[in-house]
Amino acid sequence: MDKITFLNPEFFWLFLLIPVAVAWLFWKKNQQSATLKISSLEGFKGTTSYLTKLKPILNVFRVLALSSLIVAMARPRTVDVSNKTKTTKGIDIVMAVDVSGSMLAKDLKPDRMQALKKLASDFVEERPNDRIGLVVYASEAYTKTPVTSDKAVILDAIRSIKYDTVLKDGTGIGMGLATAVNRLKDSKAKSKVIILMTDGVNNAGFIEPDTASDIAKQYGIKVYTIGIGTNGMALFPYAVAPNGQFLFQMMKVEIDEQMMKKIANNTGGKYFRATSNSKLAEIYATINKLETTEIEELKFYDYDEKFRLFVWFSGFLLLLEVGLRNTIFKSFI
Repeated sequence: MDKITFLNPEFFWLFLLIPVAVAWLFWKKNQQSATLKISSLEGFKGTTSYLTKLKPILNVFRVLALSSLIVAMARPRTVDVSNKTKTTKGIDIVMAVDVSGSMLAKDLKPDRMQALKKLASDFVEERPNDRIGLVVYASEAYTKTPVTSDKAVILDAIRSIKYDTVLKDGTGIGMGLATAVNRLKDSKAKSKVIILMTDGVNNAGFIEPDTASDIAKQYGIKVYTIGIGTNGMALFPYAVAPNGQFLFQMMKVEIDEQMMKKIANNTGGKYFRATSNSKLAEIYATINKLETTEIEELKFYDYDEKFRLFVWFSGFLLLLEVGLRNTIFKSFI
């Protein structure tokens, strides 16, 4: 049910005059009534007409007409509000994810890759107005999903990330960054962002990270870099057992933080270190706040004016009162 509002509610103050109008009509009635002194009323008993008793209804009609007119002046109307949002500053984001074997290390729970997948999915769901793409890399890189506004496609692509033999093992950070830049270089978005995630040191690929960083800078692409891994030692996979299960051993965590910081600083981004699941969640939350999308909310108001009904009702009552006063009740005035 639509809500009734009033455009000019100040006219309701006129209802304070209604008691005055009633008092004036009562006073006027007494002033217009003639008096006649007689010795006895016996001769008039039983001669009172029912019209005489109904005559005060004329004043009731007049008061109701006045009240209805006051309501009409207050402009009652119903309003239907519809909202429409429009992105005024869109952001295109590409997440470049390291899928090398070291991402199966268990310093994040249950491992680095699974922790990253969950938090990356949460990040995507919190960016409903942006276009997002996904690049995966090890020693080589490829685009898993181009930049798109279809969040279901992106979320499905993130869920399907896993370590396999499609890409030769290794960490080609320059390759991953260059592939992500290639997905954004022709973007018309107001802001272009890459979130580059790795857990190691660049040791593969034919494109150096510095070169890829310079290209990103030329295209106005901001790069946020995330180093994933605890400080010290962690359980790393080092071989595959005959049953297909990975074998793990404690190894030193090595991340080229200097290079990651250089990439971020060169492109106007920031470097983060994710040493735990909670820290990685904080990093995504920080990036989410740093890269805000401007949304313009448009509200459309559809008004249905109701004052005409009260005007017609007031006019009907006044015409009825005048008509009755000059016809049926004329001889009693």
